[in-house]
Order: sequence, then structure tokens, then C-alpha cells
Amino acid sequence: MSQETSPGKLILVPAAITLAITLLRLVGELQGWSPALFSREAGGGGALVGISWLVPFFGAWFGWKLAKAGGSPGRIGPALLVAVLAFALMPALGFGGIKAASLNPQGFGAFGLFVVLAFAGLALGFRAWPALGKVLLQYALAARVPVILVMLVAMLGNWGTHYDVAPPDFPAMSALAKWFVIGVVPQLSIWIWFSVVVGMIFGILAAAVAGRRTAAA
Repeated sequence: MSQETSPGKLILVPAAITLAITLLRLVGELQGWSPALFSREAGGGGALVGISWLVPFFGAWFGWKLAKAGGSPGRIGPALLVAVLAFALMPALGFGGIKAASLNPQGFGAFGLFVVLAFAGLALGFRAWPALGKVLLQYALAARVPVILVMLVAMLGNWGTHYDVAPPDFPAMSALAKWFVIGVVPQLSIWIWFSVVVGMIFGILAAAVAGRRTAAA
């Protein structure tokens, strides 16, 4: 891997853009701007201003850059299949496990199951294209660690943003315990899985397009 396509070099600008959007979202929620853009609901409420929407675009860009530099996931079809399976693994086994074990979908048992499956899906998705997986993992950490820190400050200050609002029926606990449960754990498991696996799917598709263009040229 050349210096131009090293993970640190590739993620520099995307990480800066992602941080800027995280801070913009925080300001928008604190200022009470449009709920459609800056929702304060627990989980974000699908607000249009958010960093999860960036994953497909940056995943495709990373895959394109690696492919142009000579990198390849090998055979596109099998690599894409592995990435899609890694994406389907968590929801399929998660909701299936909840039903089979009669777990409360909002309980800690179901939450723990999804966390475990997130790591399993992450490990599987990494195998689709390890070089891209390394880039996506570093980007995911660069994107999510600032969110964890924002959530800590928001919870300590009780700001009323989606960064510190707990889900319905969430048990009472200290701010630090709440931060660990709904901040640290999901950001470093489920959201890392999402960033790597979804980014992997779009990165492989972009590499396929880049390969066809190179062949045509």
C-alpha cells in the first residue's frame, strides 16, 4: 500500500468532514433548529444531518482510491457476497434470537445479543477485503470516538439532545453508567459494524466500477 493510500492518509479529510457534521448537529440541536434536520429524539430520529449517511459515500471513495492504486478485493462477486452476509448477520440472527429466546426487544439481553453479533458481523465483513477493512475501521473510530466524547459532556450537562436522551423505559442510573451503556458500548460495537460493513459493500461496488474503467481504458 502506497503512502497515498495508507489508512491515515485516506481518512484524513473524511474524518475532518465527519467531525464538522457532528459538531454542526450538536449546535443545531442546542439551538432548536428544524427537527427534520436536527432531531433531539433518542437515537437521532433519522435526522438528515448526521454522520451515518456519510458511510456509503466514504466507503465508495475509499474503495475507488484503493482500486485505482492497484488494490483489489479479488473476485468481486464473492467479496460482495461476504460483505452482504456480514450486513445481514446481525439483524437476521438478532431478531431471530430475540424471538426464539422470548427476550424483551428493549432489554439488556437483546442489546447484548446485538453487540455480540455486531462483532461477529464485523469480523466477517473484514474478510471481504482486508485492505479496505483497515481503512474503514480507522475511519469508523475517527468518526465515533468524538461522538462518545460529545455524549459524555452532553449527559453530564443534561443538554436534552439526542446525544444524551435515553430510550423510552430506560432504567435510572448515574450519568457515567448511562454514558457507558448507550454511548460507549453501541458506538464502539454496533456503529463500528455499520460503518465497516456498509462502507465495505459500497467500496467493493466502487472498486468494480474502477476496474471496468481501467480495463476499458
